[in-house]
Amino acid sequence: MRDDENLTTERPTFVTHLECSATGERHAADELHNLSRAGKPLLVRYDLDGVEKALSKEALARRPRDLWRYRELLPVRRTDDIVSLGEAVTPIVAMRKLAKTLGASEILIKDEGRLPTGSFKARGLVMAVSMAKALGVTHMAMPTNGNAGAALAAYGSRAGIKTTVFCPQDTPEVNVSEIALQGANVYRVNGLIDDCGKIVAEGTAKLGWLDTSTLKEPYRIEGKKTMGLELAEQLGWQVPDVILYPTGGGTGLIGMWKAFAELEAIGFIGRKRPRMVAVQAAGCAPMVRAFEAGEEHAPRWENAHTIASGIRVPQAVGDFLILRAVRESGGFAIAVPDDAITAALDEVAREEGFLLCPEGAATYAALKQGLADGRIRRDERTVLFNCATGLKYPLPPVHRTLDRLQPIDFAAL
Repeated sequence: MRDDENLTTERPTFVTHLECSATGERHAADELHNLSRAGKPLLVRYDLDGVEKALSKEALARRPRDLWRYRELLPVRRTDDIVSLGEAVTPIVAMRKLAKTLGASEILIKDEGRLPTGSFKARGLVMAVSMAKALGVTHMAMPTNGNAGAALAAYGSRAGIKTTVFCPQDTPEVNVSEIALQGANVYRVNGLIDDCGKIVAEGTAKLGWLDTSTLKEPYRIEGKKTMGLELAEQLGWQVPDVILYPTGGGTGLIGMWKAFAELEAIGFIGRKRPRMVAVQAAGCAPMVRAFEAGEEHAPRWENAHTIASGIRVPQAVGDFLILRAVRESGGFAIAVPDDAITAALDEVAREEGFLLCPEGAATYAALKQGLADGRIRRDERTVLFNCATGLKYPLPPVHRTLDRLQPIDFAAL
């Protein structure tokens, strides 16, 4: 088995059409689309009967362990259009010490920081850029809080596609620097991510960019759904009881919910679904507010603020899809304050040696809150998503020094 077999071997493809997530109206496959004619996200649909006949668990198990092993359930038809930087299957790490401390049966973290560009944004953008290449796109643009822009820049450069990225003024310097270094034209904007999105929309109208904003093109969902495909396979074609997911634009939550439905349709899993928990920061929690009010849509959250910049999304175009998945699964939406996020990051690092990103730390804070208030049972298997490497974020300073020329009190060290 060659290590690049999934990238070089032609396999049958099963995309039939794209479907409006609100109205169900069909849109043609293999054509360039942004939102549906109703202005809502488009979902890629497959001939799942065909996939069931073409793909077995045994055949899948023999393939190299990367994102592209699931080719029959992905939209890229030709290997020549695959734009890859080595998207390995990300590990699931058990938090045994913390589970014992909390009296929980099993706490697992899926570590998305192992992906190219250090975050789960690589999943969505590798698919979006590969499909853009297939459809002849020459210029892509997006708003970003950091990690998505880095992934777009990297894959765009790999594909020879020009990229332009807009980020809020306070985006961490490491994110802005990596976006620029990897080939994008990047601009800081005096506003939030949705303000940056308005600039992208205007540039798209005037210059014909492909708007690659969250859920405004159909293929980032398809990349993000591989989190659900991987998770089910890694757990022996079972799903956990609860998934806690850091939710801004919500592409991954929506994508995983889609993945589980497709896996059931091809006979790989049963009817059981995990309860999907949308985790937000208390300073930017539009989904939580809408969930608790029983609403289908989430109005813009004003004056959004949180240290977890990746989930600082005041308004999401796929709000109804996020809320639908949460409710259909029997899950809930939960907000955690910044001080709890900071404490969670510190606790997991010190107790388990696992350096979470702030957004990933929010899921651990939410787990503790859910266990305390009874919304998560202690006998449930829970999976937390760490969406990026913690090394991309500011770390606390260390001030201890040691003078090697003076006597050292080793007992005090």
